[in-house]
Amino acid sequence: MVPITTTSATPHHARVTAALSAGDASVRLQAALAVGSNPDPGLLDALVERCAVEPDFFVRDMLSWALTRLPAELTLPRIRRELDSARTRARSQALHTLSKIGDRRAWPWVTRDLLRDADDEVARTAWRVAVVLVPEDAKADLAAELVGQLGRGDRDVRLSLSRALVDLGDVITPALARAVASPDPAVATHARATELLLQDPETGFDAAVAEAKRVVALGPERAARVAGEPEGTAC
Repeated sequence: MVPITTTSATPHHARVTAALSAGDASVRLQAALAVGSNPDPGLLDALVERCAVEPDFFVRDMLSWALTRLPAELTLPRIRRELDSARTRARSQALHTLSKIGDRRAWPWVTRDLLRDADDEVARTAWRVAVVLVPEDAKADLAAELVGQLGRGDRDVRLSLSRALVDLGDVITPALARAVASPDPAVATHARATELLLQDPETGFDAAVAEAKRVVALGPERAARVAGEPEGTAC
């Protein structure tokens, strides 16, 4: 039996590797599509290495798809190495690929350091993959970890965090209740907005934040009282 190799050692591999790094994004996209359509373990390293530097979102997504087409027994150990990379894109894309593979054996690799990564994009991706891979008995601990980051970042970062928390379900309720009482208005507002989204997933995030700001500014009791007063009578 010929052993499986993950290194580019043939003229074909060399041509594909060159196409994956071509100057034209459409060429790179077609190359990634071709690799995924004809899975070849010999191109594993080329795919992973390209993920770490690829600037185009659509090409990166196709590279991840191509990686999902390879045997997980080969792909997972190679991707795990990228989680410790100094390059933010390498960490982010490795996490994204893990979410696409969906193999729960990778759950222990989604560390606290990744969930708290200083780079917002890496952290957001870690939150998403954590929700996908977390076992049932670890959901409460994950919820507490994510709630600890409420108030972080800009609107998009906060939306990502709220979505991740809501996807965990009712297990987040105790940790959210504590965060709602935070003396930090940003944390309290984000926590209350997430509560509203949990209660009604159809609520838009911006509407939930606006309502949360109102409640935090007035206090829950006064906000409820004002909400029940006829228009024009609030003071």
